[in-house]
Amino acid sequence: MIQSRAVVGTAHASRYLQQLAKHWSHRFETEFDTEKARIALPLGEARLAASPEALTIDLSVADPASLPDFHAVIVRHLERFAFRETLQIDWA
Repeated sequence: MIQSRAVVGTAHASRYLQQLAKHWSHRFETEFDTEKARIALPLGEARLAASPEALTIDLSVADPASLPDFHAVIVRHLERFAFRETLQIDWA
């Protein structure tokens, strides 16, 4: 498994985590509460963790070639929910 992580500074981490999880729960296997989430998407698995200062996003994929697409999907959805603020999302 190939893994990637982004730590996104925001005071709204729990809200964004829940919005992302609820959004995908209608189509994909999802487990979440106010502080953590696991979402099984076709591209791989996303695990999110919310703290008062940041949203940590951990992605796991089987195919390394799919990682850029997975990044793009997560960023696109997160930016849609966080339209009131500009987020800095750097993957490592």
